[in-house]
Amino acid sequence: MRALTLYTAAGSLLLATLAATPAGGAEAAPGTAELRGTVVAAARARVTGIDFGSCSQEQDMPGSLQCGTVKVPLDYARPDGRQIELTVSRVRATHTDPHNSKRRVPRQGALVFNPGGPGASGMYFPLIGLMPEWKRLAAAYDLVGYAPRGVGRSAPLSCQDPKHFFKGPSQAPTHPSESYKQERIARAKAYARGCAQRSGGALRHYHSLNNARDLDVLRAALGEERLTFMGASYGTYYGALYAALFPSRVRRMVFDAAVNPDPEQIWYRNNLDQSAAFEGRWADFREWVAKHHQVYRLGDTPAKVLRSYERARAQLAAEPAGGKVGPGQLQGAFLQAGYYDDYWPYRAQALSAYLQGDPKPLIDIAAPVTEAAAEAENSKAVYTAVECNDAPWPTEWRVWDRDNTRLARVAPFETWDNVWANLPCAFWPAPRQRPLDVRTAPGELPPTLILAAERDAAAPYQGALELHRRLGDSVLVTERDAGTHGIAGGPNACVNAHVEAYLLEGRLPVRRTACAPRPEPRPAT
Repeated sequence: MRALTLYTAAGSLLLATLAATPAGGAEAAPGTAELRGTVVAAARARVTGIDFGSCSQEQDMPGSLQCGTVKVPLDYARPDGRQIELTVSRVRATHTDPHNSKRRVPRQGALVFNPGGPGASGMYFPLIGLMPEWKRLAAAYDLVGYAPRGVGRSAPLSCQDPKHFFKGPSQAPTHPSESYKQERIARAKAYARGCAQRSGGALRHYHSLNNARDLDVLRAALGEERLTFMGASYGTYYGALYAALFPSRVRRMVFDAAVNPDPEQIWYRNNLDQSAAFEGRWADFREWVAKHHQVYRLGDTPAKVLRSYERARAQLAAEPAGGKVGPGQLQGAFLQAGYYDDYWPYRAQALSAYLQGDPKPLIDIAAPVTEAAAEAENSKAVYTAVECNDAPWPTEWRVWDRDNTRLARVAPFETWDNVWANLPCAFWPAPRQRPLDVRTAPGELPPTLILAAERDAAAPYQGALELHRRLGDSVLVTERDAGTHGIAGGPNACVNAHVEAYLLEGRLPVRRTACAPRPEPRPAT
C-alpha cells in the first residue's frame, strides 16, 4: 500500500511534466527529456528502495555502517536504457540526546552528504556521528553518504593505468619554460584520449546535472518526500543545481564552502579565481610560521619563510628526498596547508626538519602512497570528466597561456599546477553541457543555509556571496578571518550552533551573520 501511494504521487508529477511538453512536434525545452527521465527513475527507485545490509569486505567499512545500492540511468534522456549502480552507506538515527540519555529524540529523516571533489566519496560520512560535534544531528537523522557516479564502486571511471598514476619525483616550476609547457600540453592531450578510450561513449554522461538528478533518485530510494542535504565544496554546486531543478523537493540544504555557481565561472574562471586565492592563503601560512620562528627556525618574516621554502625546493630539484619527493611533491604537500590550517604545524615541522638534515618527516607527508594509486587515479578521472563535461573551456592554448602567465606574476604558488590539472579540458573529446543558471526567487525554495570562511582559497568567498544572491531566502554565515575549507562540524561553536538550529529546528539567523574565527593552530614541537 505504501509503495502504491508513493508511486501514485510520483506518477502525478510525471503526468504534470508530460503535460508541459510542447505539442504538435514542437521542440521541447532543453533538459525536458532528462526531467521526464528523472521522474521515471525516481518513481522506480521509490518502489524498489535500498536494501541496506552489511558492507562487503572490499568496501572495508566498520560494522556499524550499512551499505546498499541504488540504480540510476546512465542517460536520463533514456531512463529505460543502461542503468548504473551507486553505492550508498547509512548509520541510522541514534534517537539519543547526547546531553540527556533518557530523552528519546524523534527521527527527522535522512541527512544526505557529499564531500565535494568532483571525485570524492561520501561513503565514510555516516561515521562522523561518532564525533561529539555531530552527535545531536546523528540522534535525529539517519546519516547517509554515497559514492557519486564514477567514484569508487559506482560505475567507476578511469583515464589511465593506476600503475602509472604516481610518477617519480616531479618538477613544479612557478614560471615554466616553453619546452616544459609543450611537454604538459602533450600529456594533457594523452590524458584526454585515455579518458575516452577507457570509458567510451559513457564518458559524456558524467557531469554535474546528472549528479543532481542522481540525488533526486537517491532521495526517492530513501523514502524521503523532500531532501535534507549537506554539500561541501563541489557538493554545494550540484546541490545548488538540485535546488534550481527540484525546488519543491527540498526540505533543508546546507552549502558549506560554497562554489561560485555563475555559469560564466564554470569552471575555467573559477579555477583562475582559486589560483589567486591560494596565493593569499599561502601568505597566511607563511605569516603564521614566521610568528613561530622560535619553534621552526624558518624565518621571522613571511619573506624569509618563503626563502626557506625555495631553498628546500632547489635542494629537492637537485636530489629528491628518498628518491620520491621532488618539487612537485613538496608543492602538493604545502597546497594541502592552503585547504586546512590543521596541517600548518606538521608542514612547518617537516620543512624545518628537512632543512636541518632530516628528510623523513617530509617524506612521510609528501611521498606518494602507492597503495592508494587506484583510488587517486579514479578520483582524478572523475574530477576531470565532470569539470570538462560541465561547460565550455578555452580550446586554444594561447588563451590559457595568456591568462595564467599574467596571473602567475602575482600568484605564482598554485597557478601553473592548477593549469596542468585542468588542461585536458582544452582537448576534451566529449560534448559539453551548458551550465544551468542557478537562480530561485523568494518563496520558491525553502530557506537554505550557506557557510563560508572568509579566506577560503579552494572556494573563494566571492562564490558564497554569489550563491547567496542567487538563492532567494538563503542565509549566509561567515567565519571571519579564517580560511579552512569547510567549516561545519569543526571547532567553531558559533558555526555549529547555526547548523544545528537549522537542521534540528528549522531556525536561521538574520540574512547575513558572522562568527569569530576559530583559534589559530598551535605549533608542533
